[in-house]
Amino acid sequence: MFDLTSSFSPTGDQPKAIEDLCLGIKAGLKNQVLVGVTGSGKTFTAANIIKRLQLPALVVSHNKTLAGQLYQELRDFFPHNAVSYFVSYYDYYQPEAYIPQSDTYIEKEAEINELIDKLRLLATTNILTRPDTIVVASVSCIYNIGSPTEYGNHILKLKPADPADFAATARRLVELQYQRSEFEFRRGTFRIRGEYFDIYPAYEDFGYRIYQQDGKITKIVKFESVSGKEVAELKKGVVIYPAKHYLTEPSIFRSVEKQIRSDLAKEHADLKSQGKIIEAERLLRKVNYDLEMIKEVGYVNGIENYSRYFDGRSPGDPPYSLLDYFKKAYGGNFLVFIDESHMTVPQLRGMYNGDHARKQTLIDFGFRLKAAFDNRPLKFAEFYQLPPHIVYISATPDEWELEQSKNEVALKRLKNHTGVVEQLIRPTGIIDPQISVRPSTDEIADLIEEIAARVWRNQKILVTTLTKKTAEDLTEYLKERKIRASYLHSDIETLERSNILDNLRKNEFDVLIGVNLLREGLDLPEVALVAILDADKEGFLRSRTSLIQTMGRAARNVAGEVIMYADTRTRSIEAAIEEINRRRDYQIKYNKKHRISPKTIFKPVREKIINEEEEYLIYDKKKIEYNESVLSAINPQSLTPYDRKKLIKKLEREMKAQAESLNFELAIKMRDKVRELKEQT
Repeated sequence: MFDLTSSFSPTGDQPKAIEDLCLGIKAGLKNQVLVGVTGSGKTFTAANIIKRLQLPALVVSHNKTLAGQLYQELRDFFPHNAVSYFVSYYDYYQPEAYIPQSDTYIEKEAEINELIDKLRLLATTNILTRPDTIVVASVSCIYNIGSPTEYGNHILKLKPADPADFAATARRLVELQYQRSEFEFRRGTFRIRGEYFDIYPAYEDFGYRIYQQDGKITKIVKFESVSGKEVAELKKGVVIYPAKHYLTEPSIFRSVEKQIRSDLAKEHADLKSQGKIIEAERLLRKVNYDLEMIKEVGYVNGIENYSRYFDGRSPGDPPYSLLDYFKKAYGGNFLVFIDESHMTVPQLRGMYNGDHARKQTLIDFGFRLKAAFDNRPLKFAEFYQLPPHIVYISATPDEWELEQSKNEVALKRLKNHTGVVEQLIRPTGIIDPQISVRPSTDEIADLIEEIAARVWRNQKILVTTLTKKTAEDLTEYLKERKIRASYLHSDIETLERSNILDNLRKNEFDVLIGVNLLREGLDLPEVALVAILDADKEGFLRSRTSLIQTMGRAARNVAGEVIMYADTRTRSIEAAIEEINRRRDYQIKYNKKHRISPKTIFKPVREKIINEEEEYLIYDKKKIEYNESVLSAINPQSLTPYDRKKLIKKLEREMKAQAESLNFELAIKMRDKVRELKEQT
């Protein structure tokens, strides 16, 4: 059962919003819109809908930072249920591509964040094994992750009194993409220790130990992976799920190989008939190499481009995404909440075309079979068909969501329900911020004065710029003037973004500067001032919707204020101010009627998404300032292979950062140390 834990009860217009949305879902409405102002408790409303209907849910967000915040909120609301986090697991991703003009082939390159990979695997495992699952996902949830049926079939069941054939168990784990590691016990590995067998699932924070005697399993226990302390005995046994989403079953590989080789022969001949001799030979070599790798080790870099064959799909069929896992596990009994729908829906629409254009070039020039087309994100129409119920959540919904919700056939059976539910009252009584427009001349000097006034009151400040470079430069400029500042943009690693927001709330700095991440949904009650630079540069980042969303970051504090620096008052500025003033009047009337005195929201700093200090080697546990003496002290032979690999990645990132800062001598030293570490590897 979904058990909502909160010291608050629905108030203001939350009860009516919850009632109307639940009524619409029960009546079979596919589309509904929740129009909620910043700070009105939209996430709390969604949590109450999940609790009341007792339905599993997928919450889709348009960026990882907001997804992380939603995950933390829902994890706090449902501490006893399976709340999962599913976002792209790449810290760095360079997709495979080919540029014909310069004859440049760019090989796929990726740095996978193992912690996020673990959370993704945990999400799919929870969906298939628990009825009380909530998954918070970015738009990566519409990408191909392989068949849920195949993932669910690739399991290892172990229970007491079963035959204890450790050799067979090891073979099965290898098929599930686990690795044997006798010296380094980490996620996705197993080891054999005489009378017992240890497994560290790729999606858990603990290991399982299987004891045997006289050829029988006598006991299965859960234990702490670092200390080895046993914490629980599992009398009913355990089920181990795969360490990767893409798997190849050896028993079906022969038939799949025949299909691939048949398509290869056709496409090879087709390229030759077009006079593309080089492309034809390139395709032949590439596919033959991949098939040999899959046959020998069950995996190859880029195996997802052959997923259509292993999934049994026909050309053009939609790929299996996270929504198919929901469909398999729950049928038509689950909810989809699209948070900040005015941003998320357009992102969902745009994913397919860019991917298709890149794949077309690769196929035309013999780098991939046409089956690569079917390793893709869902088209929007394909995505739209899967959820039985969608609730679009936004303070500024677009026309498309509003039209879909108002045109539901089932609305005729419901009285006083238009498909659009408003939630304009903040339970705290906080009024939308006062707005002032100031000339951009000497804007930085004026901003510094405003920052100083807020810092003296122990308040926090958000500043939005138009470019990443401006955000970084302004941060350095403020630091030189002894102002504690930091910046936030998309180049910062996923998990680190949430930590930066938490550090602002923990008073580790006073000013946070960003571009596009300081808009929708950020929950920072300590922020009393939002400053918008270049507000009159009308465009996507300074549109009516963007300005309203950015202003909303100051709507969680009674002292909230917005300053826009602009030389002209554009239509977007005028429209945004008009809408904010309308909402101010609405809240003021409500406060007078119910005798409410506005109060600043108080929220404790939430537990981190994952405790990184427990996950990384010693070089990552504290901020190391690498210099020649630190580099020379690193002894490659004293490191385990896993620690060596982690240190190589960290040094490569540091090397790039030093090179960008023109510290070429230190960058060269780091490059040499990386080479030394790689030689040892």
